[in-house]
Amino acid sequence: MQITSLAAHPVKSTASRPLTSVAVLPRGFEDDRSWVVVDADGVVVTAREQHDLFALVADTPRTDPTLDRDLRLRAADLPDLLLDHPDADLVRVKLFSRELQGVPAGGEADAWVRKALGRDDVRLVWCDDPTRRRLNPEFSRPGDHTAYADGYPVTIASEASLRRLNDWIVEGALSRGEEPPEPLPMARFRPNLVVDGDGPFAEDAWTRVTVGDVSFRVAKPTDRCVMTTIDLGSLTTGKEPIRTLARHRLVDHKTLFAVSLVPENTGTVRVGDPVTARL
Repeated sequence: MQITSLAAHPVKSTASRPLTSVAVLPRGFEDDRSWVVVDADGVVVTAREQHDLFALVADTPRTDPTLDRDLRLRAADLPDLLLDHPDADLVRVKLFSRELQGVPAGGEADAWVRKALGRDDVRLVWCDDPTRRRLNPEFSRPGDHTAYADGYPVTIASEASLRRLNDWIVEGALSRGEEPPEPLPMARFRPNLVVDGDGPFAEDAWTRVTVGDVSFRVAKPTDRCVMTTIDLGSLTTGKEPIRTLARHRLVDHKTLFAVSLVPENTGTVRVGDPVTARL
């Protein structure tokens, strides 16, 4: 097996940013989901409810080495927003049931995000210290942490599994007398690591994954939500892949695709790196 692609998402729910190499830290990929948009109550705003977050492009010097600022945000019909890491009092960040904290980016950033998203109750927040965020103890160890990812530091997905899923989607469409849709892209699932070279859903049995010199512990399968049904071009919502995952990959009322990982050491991973998995 080998890594076929890498991606980070500097601002949660914004466009995936491809990488050729990336530093892996205990919190996950460097800069991955280090910033987040919240509402007036500090509740995290994601593309689940705000689809046009997907149209925002966030870069850091890790995703664009030409940058000399800590974050650049781009949106159609708006000038670029360039920011450095803010220094201010911590504010509340609520991610699902978890009470977290972060540093507000400031008035200029808030005004830009509000204009980009067409709402006046949002602000941008930066995670200054990912070690404050503890993970679900059922699937982690003391000291494991991350920034604003949904649950765990890193997600790995399989090209073979996506091919099988797309085959299932075509089979389902034909059985209903429908025109088969175009294959779903891997970006629908927003993984950090994508691997090829093993069988479909072989990752279900993995307990550890090694990429180059970096070792990861498998935390749990990744359960998928309505966000995967949003077309990344049109930003409209359909039925796939949740309809097909619910038929073929439903476990304990959860639709599963990909697995969540926790880094066990630090290092750099690269596209093309060899991958080994332990059962």
